Amino acid sequence: MNMDSTPKKRIDALMREKIAVVPYDERWPHLYAELELRLKRMIPRRLVQRIAHIGSTAVPGLSSKPIIDVQVEVNDMEAVIREVVPILTEEGYEFIWRPTIGESEPFYAWFIKRNAEGERTEHLHMVSPDRASVDRIVFRDHLRHHPEEAAAYEALKTELARKHTKDRTAYTLGKTAFIQAALQRARGTKIRK
Repeated sequence: MNMDSTPKKRIDALMREKIAVVPYDERWPHLYAELELRLKRMIPRRLVQRIAHIGSTAVPGLSSKPIIDVQVEVNDMEAVIREVVPILTEEGYEFIWRPTIGESEPFYAWFIKRNAEGERTEHLHMVSPDRASVDRIVFRDHLRHHPEEAAAYEALKTELARKHTKDRTAYTLGKTAFIQAALQRARGTKIRK
């Protein structure tokens, strides 16, 4: 796709926004369910393969940044740019076209919704299905079924948020080794539902 990425200056500003990890909020699953219904009404069905609640707000009892993260796996990123971006920006989402990893393709469509105070409340990650999109769901499920690992992850995130209050890149990189190790354990064990 020949689309310029969001200007580096804007991404840098987003990555310097304050990080706050807060105690689990029982409303998060309900907020996600409402958001999923809204998305199903707004996004053309033919584009969507799966909508999933990802991130720490998707793990009962886990402290998190108070942002509902939603992964929307789509089958046509160019159609997302043409059709979905106008719909979601009209609904008050900021659109960012950004690299999935590093500074090169593949890119994905990232949407941020904020409350009246300007705080982030929702992140929509529209991605082409791949190993990374599967890993996000595997990691979520692993934490849901292994409370001791969820507690360790919570402690790590809390410490990283304290150390890197306005450095989202360092915060994210600080979680990488833990996530990769958890994914290896998850792949080695079957999760019982």
